[in-house]
Amino acid sequence: MAALTNRFGITALIACRAIIRRIIFREFEMTRPSISKGVKLLGRTVTASLIAGLVATPILAERQDRMPRECRQEIRKLCGNDRGQMRECLRQRASELSEKCSGELRSRVSQRRNGEATSQTAENTQNRYRNARLAAGSILYGQSQRQQVDIYSPQDAVDDLPVILFVHGGGWSMGDKRNVESKPAHFTSAGYIFASTGYRLVPNVTVEDQAKDVGAAVQALVGQASAIGVDPNRVVLMGHSAGAHLAALVAADPKYAGDAFAAIKGVILLDGAGYDVAQSMEAAEPSRWQMYNAAFGNDPERQAALSPLTHVGGQDAPHWLALYVEDRTASRDQSQALVNALVEAGSSASAVPIADTNHSRMKRELGTPEGAAQTEAVDAFLEMVFN
Repeated sequence: MAALTNRFGITALIACRAIIRRIIFREFEMTRPSISKGVKLLGRTVTASLIAGLVATPILAERQDRMPRECRQEIRKLCGNDRGQMRECLRQRASELSEKCSGELRSRVSQRRNGEATSQTAENTQNRYRNARLAAGSILYGQSQRQQVDIYSPQDAVDDLPVILFVHGGGWSMGDKRNVESKPAHFTSAGYIFASTGYRLVPNVTVEDQAKDVGAAVQALVGQASAIGVDPNRVVLMGHSAGAHLAALVAADPKYAGDAFAAIKGVILLDGAGYDVAQSMEAAEPSRWQMYNAAFGNDPERQAALSPLTHVGGQDAPHWLALYVEDRTASRDQSQALVNALVEAGSSASAVPIADTNHSRMKRELGTPEGAAQTEAVDAFLEMVFN
């Protein structure tokens, strides 16, 4: 990346400024009191820092105030040299940096953040995070560190509540269940339990294994419903990007969730694609085709088996909402094709375009004033499904 190389020309400085404009940094604190009866205890206060971009400013680009060379090398090793991918990679994988380099990155984010006037909207949002007192814990459904589900509940909940199970994106090879932004605060304030599941990643496992992981997460929620305070008959799956593909696959092919499949009452898909894998690969640009190929290979039968569209018409979940970025052709075509097939098969399904957003913001701004369009669509859908 130009901002991390040894030479800084005009082009590099322009690139730095472009990156700066896209930086988003948020901090919020949530108490994590214990959840008993089989739920893994988490009894500490955590501060979640979401780094949505690499911090680079012209002043930091000066030789005397640059990030240490070993940290630049570590970032390149982790995320590569592609500027277009580095921002998303760091947002997803910053926690994998060494303590020193993670601190350097946070310091630069903090400097950038402290240099800007905080808008009233941002201040209100931050206060909302700070005031959201959520009882949080995690449940295990496998041996891997990634086979866990984080649970966020309204602290004063008495009755068993409907649950939204979020499946993160990341091209089937990246991502983390902790990247939930404002969603726990928003959905728990509406009277729901919000859960976010991890799953093992390609190339360490296959996409089939990932779908099994998501299905096992549903089984764990239903199986431990009484301990968590979940209504075992009211589960909605929500997925973004690759997570939308996995959520759709689990909600269309009962073999993954097994006996817990009947608990899935609805599915929310956030700017996903891959619902028809072969068609997605055929239409994909080279870099995206490589991502699909790494996940699905070149066997047409396997691609079909991993396509949610293939399984529509069987035991599909009854209610579906597919949101897509209005001007993103891939997600539009895939969402509309899936919804049309679902409606024809008898399910309730809608494909809704969201304007003035992009692939990342579709998920990141859900539950915030900036994401009003997708938030209103999701809230109305949940009201319909759960009531």
